[in-house]
Amino acid sequence: MVDKITMDLVSPEKLMLSADFEMVVVPGAEGDFAVLAGHSPVTSSLRPGVISIYENDVEKDRIFVNGGFVEVSNDKLTVLAEEAIYIADLNRSDLEQRIQNATEDEEDAKDDEVRRRAAENKDHLQQLLDAID
Repeated sequence: MVDKITMDLVSPEKLMLSADFEMVVVPGAEGDFAVLAGHSPVTSSLRPGVISIYENDVEKDRIFVNGGFVEVSNDKLTVLAEEAIYIADLNRSDLEQRIQNATEDEEDAKDDEVRRRAAENKDHLQQLLDAID
């Protein structure tokens, strides 16, 4: 039997996931790293990217996270995500339309602060779209 690591994924809204997995690949601040049972303790910030969950050497699920923190200790992986969305729940055409709307908002903005927020929103939406691929 393969040893497993327990993963808890918490977003601001709720506990999204709590289960045991063979391997989890996390987008750490300094690069992706894989976590398996017996991993050394580590704490890292997360960069926007995709968490990949593996069972039987096959990618089982993918979750986009937009920043946060991760802690590995005692065969447990805890992810505190600023935002977390299952890739399967993303809709390409909806994201493309939202990116277009954000681009128009950015171009139409008369105020630098409004322009900056629209640009950040557009970048975030683009990251989500990129995660689908």
